[in-house]
Amino acid sequence: MSIRLLALDLDGTLLNSRGELSERNRAALAEARRRGVIVAVVTGRRFRDARPLALELGLDAPVISHNGALTKHARTLETVAVTLLPLREAREVLRLGRERELDAMISDDAVGAGVLVYDHINDDNHAFRRYIEWSRRIHGDEAEESVRRVDSLEEYLDHEPVHITYSGTCAAMEALAEALKCEMGARVKVFATLYRRMDFALIDVLNPQASKGTGVAAAAAEAGIKREEVMAVGDNFNDLEMLDFAGTGVLMGNADARLLSEKTDLHVTTSNDEDGVAEAIERFILNTV
Repeated sequence: MSIRLLALDLDGTLLNSRGELSERNRAALAEARRRGVIVAVVTGRRFRDARPLALELGLDAPVISHNGALTKHARTLETVAVTLLPLREAREVLRLGRERELDAMISDDAVGAGVLVYDHINDDNHAFRRYIEWSRRIHGDEAEESVRRVDSLEEYLDHEPVHITYSGTCAAMEALAEALKCEMGARVKVFATLYRRMDFALIDVLNPQASKGTGVAAAAAEAGIKREEVMAVGDNFNDLEMLDFAGTGVLMGNADARLLSEKTDLHVTTSNDEDGVAEAIERFILNTV
């Protein structure tokens, strides 16, 4: 069965280690679209952070953002699907993070383009500080709308957010993930995105019904596409449900070693610095490899 929908993770997958889209990847995407394949961005990034690339590429498919919690069209801001984090659970997630003196970020505003809200950055959390600076920089004139600092997240949080994120070292984030699992169980879904070579990790906490897999399923349903006609490419643990949903699931060569060794049912392409997405498109869609 031919592939009609191509679902692509961004960081560590479509984008290289410098956060750039290579010319080979760009050309492969253009050729796939020319042949009628719908291309969807599927990312742990906020919708607002992923939207510029979707607009630049002229993608017609909705952006599947926040690890699948929010799926909406980049151009019109029309929402396809949204699954918010319940308020009670969100407050408990904040409490568990505070007990460990970790920095939290709340992703909010599912109706508009989105806003990131925080109240504190620890002196040694350089990755968090760089992320805040990056997010403000890429949005230019919209920086103040994109990122807000408040006096207290607890006071701010009087409604259901899209999701909550923590960042830090791999060890600290894995410990937090375990604590969330032990204390909250199935009331939340915890996604870990690990970059062991940089000793940096993100923990995203979402409604248990949300995942990249549910986001891709919503995009496929909107377009009348069967799962057997979906190809997904990703590199990390938060991509697994999307890769398992797709008829053709492809892991990047730079994926976590545990994924590469355990997920033997998935195809493997080259790394994100070796145009792995283009290689996968050429192999499974263009049939030139």
